[in-house]
Amino acid sequence: MAYVKEILPVLMSGAMISLKLFALTLILSLPLGLPICLGEQSKIAPVRWICKTFVFIFRGTPLMLQLFFFYFFFPIQLGIRMDAFPTAVLTFAINYAAYFAEIYRGGFNSIDKGQYEAAYSLGFTQRQTLTKVVIPQMFRIVIPPISNEVITLIKDTALASTITLAEMMKVSQGIVNRDG
Repeated sequence: MAYVKEILPVLMSGAMISLKLFALTLILSLPLGLPICLGEQSKIAPVRWICKTFVFIFRGTPLMLQLFFFYFFFPIQLGIRMDAFPTAVLTFAINYAAYFAEIYRGGFNSIDKGQYEAAYSLGFTQRQTLTKVVIPQMFRIVIPPISNEVITLIKDTALASTITLAEMMKVSQGIVNRDG
């Protein structure tokens, strides 16, 4: 029991870092995914191309590679050095925003075209159609896949240890290595 009392504060500090990383990633990536999704469906070709390329790159490369890029390579090229935690938050937020953008896109595509036509026949503008008709229905549809991504995010926070962030798994490994 004394051993548990000894290691519990260390484990809790690691758990708090994991929890902060998880919360900040969700706070940043969930809203960021929506404008990226809208950009992917834009009629303006350069905006659509930029958003689709962004999603393609960040969904198509491993999160660990992105962490290494932002923590090791990016500072060398731009001369901007960030600590491990802000780098992890930035990388996770960008990565998950790309995934959420695709989830939102699937939600938008699942809305029947008749909903758009009905809104236009009632005199709604394009913005009103999105905010009052489409987005509320879309969010109901995307809750299950977003829940899946949130579960994946919980597991992915352990990857932050690869850039020296002492989150829960890194702290646990340190205790095991120290105490055997």
